Amino acid sequence: MHRRPCWVEIDTRAFEHNYRLLAASVPAELLAVVKANAYGHGLALCGPAAIRAGARWLGVTTVEEGIEARALCPTAEILVISGPFPGQGQAAIKHRLTTVVWEPWHLAELQEAARLVGCGPQSVPIHLELETGMNRQGVAVAGLEALLKHLPADGPLKLDGLLTHPFAADEPDNLVTNEQLALVAQAIQLIHSAQLRPAWLNIGNSASILSGPVRNALLHSASNAGLNLMLRPGLALYGLSPEFSATVPNETPITALQAQLQPVLTWKTRVVSLRNLSPGQVVGYNGTFVATEPMRVALLAVGYADGLRRALSNRGSALIAGERAPIVGRISMDQTVVDVTDIPGVRVGDEAVLLGSQSSASSRQTISAEQHARLCETIPWEVFTSIAERVERVPV
Repeated sequence: MHRRPCWVEIDTRAFEHNYRLLAASVPAELLAVVKANAYGHGLALCGPAAIRAGARWLGVTTVEEGIEARALCPTAEILVISGPFPGQGQAAIKHRLTTVVWEPWHLAELQEAARLVGCGPQSVPIHLELETGMNRQGVAVAGLEALLKHLPADGPLKLDGLLTHPFAADEPDNLVTNEQLALVAQAIQLIHSAQLRPAWLNIGNSASILSGPVRNALLHSASNAGLNLMLRPGLALYGLSPEFSATVPNETPITALQAQLQPVLTWKTRVVSLRNLSPGQVVGYNGTFVATEPMRVALLAVGYADGLRRALSNRGSALIAGERAPIVGRISMDQTVVDVTDIPGVRVGDEAVLLGSQSSASSRQTISAEQHARLCETIPWEVFTSIAERVERVPV
């Protein structure tokens, strides 16, 4: 059976290119973040693409995602970034998932699961998250010594890595990141004093890789601590760069990397109906658009239930025949109307691009996730992850 014509095309070669580009830019291990269904791009497509590109580590949010990633990527190291939830310890161990921990009950959950399945000493790897200012996940330095007492040398858990999140790596002065690194240094001293020797300092994101000063600071911190640096690119893998809040020192390398990133996702639908409007006729719920002159409009098979945000009503556009067709009226749950008055020859079945590029005879137009985000007062991450599961992901 043919599907409703609303789909995204995923260029896995672009994803692989982006991973290799970032990997070549920094002497560190890269963990490919494929959580949230690979930022809405499809874990089934992007997980294997990351492995083909050379990734050894994948990052997911939950044990459930980790199990799915394990089925797709049997040889990968898989990090569960949001930790285990109660009752998930045995599944994490069974599927060889490395979980992030920061609460005593995380350790108890994994230790009991390890006991039940007969794991030997130091056989279940974990990454310990440090709270360094974001106040989201992680154990603060003040509580670290008490937590470390739950990691006996003869126990099943192996402290394989230390993790924190550089939440202001896109800021130009680097002050917040330096404060975070000072806390990390304190934590490492305590950990070494407890005779624990993690292998990884797991601390980066896309902005950390693209920003030369932050990247260098992370490399320096890892080297001083005798740890291997692990960075966690997310958005950049999908072809977009975080927006730096101001001019970043040494920005030329950043600009060069940004220019080489390739977009991975193109979101498409088709024209399913056409009609002519007379002056005074309205479009959509509550008649928020009123024709002031004769118009021709096209109905598209996409709506807010597919992830096309309602905030784009009367503001956004689609590309048809390489030209911008403004959205008119309110976006409905399953349908959207666009103005094609100035686009000659539009027919039922014509392709419409919601995110991505399309060419006409004379030019090439692009609608980006950044543009959607600005119109909706949000961020590209939310634009991507809002694309609904019912929208088919198609490899190209």
